[in-house]
Amino acid sequence: MAESRLKRTINNLYTGRSQRATNFRYGLIAFDLASIAFFVATAPAFPTPFILAADFVIGLFILADFLARLWIAPDKPRMLRQLYTVADILVILTLLLAPFISTSFAFLRVLRALRLLHSYHVLRDLREETAFFRRNEEVIVACVNLFVFIFLATALVFTLQYRRNPDIQSYVDALYFTVTTLTTTGFGDITMTGSGGRLLAVGIMLVGVALFFRLAQAVFRPAKVRYTCPSCGLNRHEPDAVHCKHCGETIKIPTHGVE
Repeated sequence: MAESRLKRTINNLYTGRSQRATNFRYGLIAFDLASIAFFVATAPAFPTPFILAADFVIGLFILADFLARLWIAPDKPRMLRQLYTVADILVILTLLLAPFISTSFAFLRVLRALRLLHSYHVLRDLREETAFFRRNEEVIVACVNLFVFIFLATALVFTLQYRRNPDIQSYVDALYFTVTTLTTTGFGDITMTGSGGRLLAVGIMLVGVALFFRLAQAVFRPAKVRYTCPSCGLNRHEPDAVHCKHCGETIKIPTHGVE
């Protein structure tokens, strides 16, 4: 009985609509941002006892979060196959086993950034609470996806090239190279060494162009709202639509009053 109450409480925190649940999920996002900042700040540092202890504590928190989500998941095998779950497992392993693994795996920790807007029902919370987010959701999500990719690519460049490439002496150097490569500007003052480095640069350019195109599409495409038509399934409509443009079905798009 106590176990079922605990599971119900945890489920409400992760999926509920109360203010307490919303604050809990925002707190998890704040923890993610703080931990990612710590990973970036300590990436070039020698793993001192303090850093190893902090890694272990952060790893325990992420492990507790992972186990809680797994416990309440209605379809556990499906959850374990998701990209974000695999990323969490890799992050947990690199943190809890930090004293026993090579520091070259440290870049895997920034995979935690993949969860910034793709979990904890944060998108739903922001839609319900923020009029600005409702009006600009696609643009904001496209910006976050681009930011996360830049963040991950920079961490990968830094980890693979730091101390091996004389042009990469700091995280800022890696960020500068990533942005110039992603935008295809290519000043040429920093170049990757080895076949692996060149392939990484190619990947950054290809993915970066796709993400920039997605962002431009979100910015310049006419604003629409998300609402699934009960007849044909079309899920994007004009804000003032009363009929589905595709099938003519009457639709009732929820509104939040005058904003």
